[in-house]
Amino acid sequence: MLLQKTQGDLEKLRSVGPLVHNITNYVVMNNTANALLAIGASPIMAHAIEEVEEMVSISQCLVINIGTLSASWLEAMTRASAKAKELDKPIVLDPVGAGASQFRIQAIRKILEKGPPSIIRGNASEIISTAQDSAGGKGVDATDSSQAAITQAKLLSERYGSVVVVSGEVDYVVFGKEHHSIHQGHPLMTKVTGMGCTATAICGAFAAIQPNFAQAAFSAMAVMGIAGEMAAEEAKGPGTFQSVFLDKLFHLTSSEIQDRWKSN
Repeated sequence: MLLQKTQGDLEKLRSVGPLVHNITNYVVMNNTANALLAIGASPIMAHAIEEVEEMVSISQCLVINIGTLSASWLEAMTRASAKAKELDKPIVLDPVGAGASQFRIQAIRKILEKGPPSIIRGNASEIISTAQDSAGGKGVDATDSSQAAITQAKLLSERYGSVVVVSGEVDYVVFGKEHHSIHQGHPLMTKVTGMGCTATAICGAFAAIQPNFAQAAFSAMAVMGIAGEMAAEEAKGPGTFQSVFLDKLFHLTSSEIQDRWKSN
């Protein structure tokens, strides 16, 4: 059933071509915009306080990524989040580097309180730090396994009513007390900056067309992992992987998803 729903979600995404508003970080803007285009969505990369509410109004989903955080960007994020909640549009949050500084802890808390996200996606350390609301994380690099974060992910999901995605060697999609595992991907994906941020953006694309946000997150992570596997087979290293990955996202077929399916 999950296989068929993922295939259907990808087909619908390409048919609809949703507009996804990203308030993301300088490091990954180009990568995530290209990935959204490759999968079939249309990206808006806008963070000016003066326009974020208007951008939310014309978009089908809001993606917030705190990677290169600043006070003005945080204000833009909270305004955009509040507007998305007002308009009942999905919000996807990537708590990049959660726990690395008090500023990030406070920013995440403020964003969560302003408009609880539909989906929260991060690595295990980020999810644990977000759930515990405490400092001590390493930053964007995970120091915990994805499985170790499941309990905290469930607490976070129950607290905010959000679907929580824990990325790692195995990805987990958690909603309430339930969770699914995604056994796709390749180690080379960890050698390219911004692949986690790309996963978050793709979650936003699927959330824009799939109102069941647990299914949207599952479809996004499965498609991301399968495209990564296929790209790794042809890439010579991290540099060529980036371009091949976009090609695989763009050309990915339902039969390729079925042939490589290892998730449940």
